[in-house]
Amino acid sequence: MNLLLQTWPWYVAGPIIALVTFLLFYFGKHLGVSSNLETLCSMEGAGKFTDYFKIDWRARKWNLVFILGLIAGGFITSQWMTPNEKMDLNPKTIENLQEFGITDAGYAYLPEKIYGLDQLSDVKNLLFLLLGGVLVGFGARYAGGCTSGHGIVGLSNFAWASYVSVAGFFIGGLLMTWFILPFLIKLL
Repeated sequence: MNLLLQTWPWYVAGPIIALVTFLLFYFGKHLGVSSNLETLCSMEGAGKFTDYFKIDWRARKWNLVFILGLIAGGFITSQWMTPNEKMDLNPKTIENLQEFGITDAGYAYLPEKIYGLDQLSDVKNLLFLLLGGVLVGFGARYAGGCTSGHGIVGLSNFAWASYVSVAGFFIGGLLMTWFILPFLIKLL
């Protein structure tokens, strides 16, 4: 199989991320996904309702190209670079997920019990999605950026706020994985 049509290992993808980050620094730009939401909201006139969105979105439109690249990259990867639909998971993880009723864990990248389109017809699931979106949005703004912005750009700039934020992301991820998510899955 052609190298371009295979999943790239970390030692190829990592230096590419570093190169992109360096180029962004060189041109005075910052990488981050949550800032794209600010740009989109500003484009759509949200500055009429709150000063937070009164920004020059035209100066940030390069960010939208970045998001389009993420979408295109995700599509290309899912269509032509995914070797198979089965995900390699630890058997213990599969066993734990099966206890919560997720029977296709390890057989699909996105288990139907959580990510199936039929889940959108359940009001309870929609409330979980809405609450999760609000919490992620609030967290990204409260932390002054998202995981990609702090984890890639902030850490490479030696920003103290990014060290604190990334530590918080990991602690939050561990708490979610071991304590909160098992409780929420039972509610589904």
